[in-house]
Amino acid sequence: MKAEIHPKVYDAQVTCASCGKTWVTTSTKKELRIDVCSNCHPFFTGESARIMDIEGQVDRFYKKLSARQTYVEQQKVKEESASSPDRSVDDLELSPRATDALKKAGILSIGQILAKLGEGNAAMLEIAGFGQSSLTASKKKLRALGFEVPEVPDAPKPPKAPKVAAESSEAAEAPEAEASE
Repeated sequence: MKAEIHPKVYDAQVTCASCGKTWVTTSTKKELRIDVCSNCHPFFTGESARIMDIEGQVDRFYKKLSARQTYVEQQKVKEESASSPDRSVDDLELSPRATDALKKAGILSIGQILAKLGEGNAAMLEIAGFGQSSLTASKKKLRALGFEVPEVPDAPKPPKAPKVAAESSEAAEAPEAEASE
């Protein structure tokens, strides 16, 4: 090696201007002053990552909270509309014939069907094209949707006495005819 070509090396004292920490290292200068050291730099301390992470956590929390509130409000609206008597007759998903018969009779909402059922089953059966099976299906669907179907007792049917009396009179005439022969 050549002599006198290397710089002189000192034990230099390093001082941080931000936090004031000092330590000793080897350098070509006797004293070093730095702005930021590993003790106070946000990257090395993890402070910057923590601050960013805290902000991200808060934002994510509020985002989840607002999404939850939106979901709860949508569910409330959905439940209220599900039990609304203003819903269309089409929501019952009856047969096309039954749905058309109700529409022709001027019954367009579930509330109108419930009012008609309040008059009794006979009132519903008077609608042209709306039979017993449609009535039963509509009651089942109304109950499945959460509506309370009014149960009105039907008027008692008149007895069929005249038909029975005619049969008994024919039976009474038959033995007399046999006796005269």
